Amino acid sequence: MKNRISRRDFFAPLATAGLGLTFLKAKSENKLSGLKQGKRVGIIGLDTSHSAAFTKSLNKENADAAFLGYKVVAAYPQGSLDIVSSTERIPGYIEEVKKYGVEIVNSIADLLQKVDVILLETNDGRRHLEQALEVFKSGKTTFIDKPIAASLKDTVAIFEAAEKYKVPVFSASSLRYATGIQEIRNGKLGKVNGADTYSPMKFEQTHPDLFWYGIHGVEMLFTAMGTGCKDIRRTIGEDQEVFTATWNDGRVGTFRGIKNGKQDYGGMAFGEKGIGTIGPYNGYDPLLVEIINFFESGLVPVPKEETLEICAFMEAADESKRRGGAVVSLSEIYGK
Repeated sequence: MKNRISRRDFFAPLATAGLGLTFLKAKSENKLSGLKQGKRVGIIGLDTSHSAAFTKSLNKENADAAFLGYKVVAAYPQGSLDIVSSTERIPGYIEEVKKYGVEIVNSIADLLQKVDVILLETNDGRRHLEQALEVFKSGKTTFIDKPIAASLKDTVAIFEAAEKYKVPVFSASSLRYATGIQEIRNGKLGKVNGADTYSPMKFEQTHPDLFWYGIHGVEMLFTAMGTGCKDIRRTIGEDQEVFTATWNDGRVGTFRGIKNGKQDYGGMAFGEKGIGTIGPYNGYDPLLVEIINFFESGLVPVPKEETLEICAFMEAADESKRRGGAVVSLSEIYGK
């Protein structure tokens, strides 16, 4: 794992781009200062396109009524400290969210003074536990973008801390709300006897293989199949990888990770009453509606047990790789 860079080194490229600490401490000229308390959204991490997309949807003129008047009012830009593909995005995303009246602050502590709810968007799952703990101590309801963490161990710690501080929290990929999948989850096909999903599979050396990008297809699989996965076997090809999993009741589900060739998201679910298509992907807004409803109600749309099982599945996939494609039980991963 690479060494973390210093705070001064982190802000150096921002200063070069004319976005140094003086700017970060300055308040944006915006029209959000009079926003009704309770509707003020804060973002942690401007190192991902998700931050800009959420801000645009919430803050644009004539925003969808489904967003209930919530607006992003402030953001703390620092996300990953050492993943270059993330850190190099920050100056551009600062400029992008500024266009929507977002104030840039220089610490999470400053952010928490200005907002009511949190979107933890840092692209680097290794930082989520540290950043979430600071938020949880303030008592603010929090959404944590994928991956919820970079390990099952940290995911457990996040949920334990949320319970300790009595803070509602959930995490999800936007692919959980791909076209048709929620209808399948809610019984359109009757009991789902099996499902096959696929998504791009990109790697980041600081994260277990599926945590960085394959999580999208894994989450679609669990959205359709539900919890109860027993074990997994990983088959590695040059252009694709296939993850075959068995559930406790004998059902079988697969995820196909696409490494080369046409990149897309989707799948099929096989139910007692019919067969249904999963997908296509339809953007961030369906997830954002769920997040806003969560902020409004405090009701968690994705149970922690499902998120924990997804993380155990992804760690079991790496263990299967280490063992040359052997079947690995999730109970073994939980035991570790």
